[in-house]
Formats: sequence, C-alpha cells, structure tokens
Amino acid sequence: MRAAPAERLKVTVGPFTFVARFETEKAPETCRIFKSFLPFRNQTIHSRWSGEAVWVPLGEFAFGAGFENHTSHPSRGDILLYPGGFSETELLFAYGSSHFASKMGVLAGNHFLTVVEGREHLEAIGRMVLWQGAQDIVFEQISP
Repeated sequence: MRAAPAERLKVTVGPFTFVARFETEKAPETCRIFKSFLPFRNQTIHSRWSGEAVWVPLGEFAFGAGFENHTSHPSRGDILLYPGGFSETELLFAYGSSHFASKMGVLAGNHFLTVVEGREHLEAIGRMVLWQGAQDIVFEQISP
C-alpha cells in the first residue's frame, strides 16, 4: 500500500530522483516543521565522519524540533535531521553503511524520511557527490 501524496516527498539529488515517505508517526514534529519549509533547496556534500552518507550543513539554523525517533545508525535510504546542539544543524542522507558522527563524536539525528522509490540509485549519488563534489538537492511535495 502506498502512502498518500501528502505523506510522500520527491527528493532530487543532481540527476537522481527519489520518493521518500515521511515518518509522521515516529517523528511528528520534525515532519510538521520540515513540511513548512517545502520546497527546500540546498546543496549536499559528502559526509566527513559518517561513512556512506551525504549531508546538508545548515550551520546555526534553529530548526525548532527536539529529538524524536533519533538514531546514530541510519539505514540505507534514511534521511535524518540533526536539530543542533553539540554540532551544527544538518540533514544526513545515508546511501550505505553509516554511523552518524561529527568532529565532536557520535550524533543522533531524527529519522524523519525514508526513501521508498529509487533506492537502486542510492550508491550512485554517493559516488557522484564523493567524486564530483557538491550537488543540488531539492525536497518538494508530490502533487496529488
């Protein structure tokens, strides 16, 4: 059974498009707040400490959500939001084996999105960002 369009999001990284499901039951505040920023555009770079992941650094941005459904061990296709604190606010998009960390040590981020379509391209985005550098990333609502 597919999630309703309001609970799904299109995520584009460079030439690759994914569909992600909001984890509304497990991270309701993070999902609610993130939806208010849609469409969200930025650039993603390869992670420095987190393994097979790309991230979107957001600096001192005050996201407004606390920790919920947080993890340090995202699975392939999980997208986390770290709301800030010990390190800067950021999004982490795991494309493979990942252990969320910063120069401060292990972090836990809110798992609020899960890729449900396009998973076969996850490794390719990682290689692209690693070898070609920063890529545009866009999160946008799927039209009904």
